[in-house]
Amino acid sequence: MTIAYHRKPVLWDVDLDVPEGQLVGIVGPNGAGKSTMILAIMNLVPKASGWVRIYGKPYEEMRRIVGYVPQRESVDWDFPISALEVVTMGRFGHVGWIRRPSKQDKQLAHEALEKVGMGEYAHRQISQLSGGQQQRVFLARALAQDAKVYLMDEPFAGVDAATERAIIDILMELRAQGKTILVVHHDLQTVTRYFDWLIMLNMRVVASGPTEEVFN
Repeated sequence: MTIAYHRKPVLWDVDLDVPEGQLVGIVGPNGAGKSTMILAIMNLVPKASGWVRIYGKPYEEMRRIVGYVPQRESVDWDFPISALEVVTMGRFGHVGWIRRPSKQDKQLAHEALEKVGMGEYAHRQISQLSGGQQQRVFLARALAQDAKVYLMDEPFAGVDAATERAIIDILMELRAQGKTILVVHHDLQTVTRYFDWLIMLNMRVVASGPTEEVFN
């Protein structure tokens, strides 16, 4: 797969398989194409060449099983919406954008908020939450989707130590359930503790494999 903006390559000839049921870290310098790769998986950026398959099928057929946690910088935090409403959006892949969420959908959204320690903030406006709390809400949205594959773009950026620990505990629990999680990450000191599999990017795939082998 190759991605180019204005004829300038951002990702070049990326060819890899991500193992199922693993916690996968994506690391590399600024401008390496880490976030672009996440967006490319969801067909949110045009490809100059190549393709992505999820369980052998294109993203359009598998979007219901793919949960996404965006970079904080890409979200309009002033948008007037409550934490519960954000999390309930994770159910739209199941109910559609026209139908109203059912009582069960709302219950699952509440449970997801409780899971990330944000139950008491369900009706708080997203703009009134701290950075760590906002990140927990978007993780809860992905959990409410009940996905099989989770794509997370720097979920630990700008959060406190307690939130980072809470997030990684949830990700490890998802892995234990057989879920596949891809995480764009920048702290090289924690990769061996957090990830089973590591993808090192610098516009190309520099290395991909078990973390201990790649990092050492």
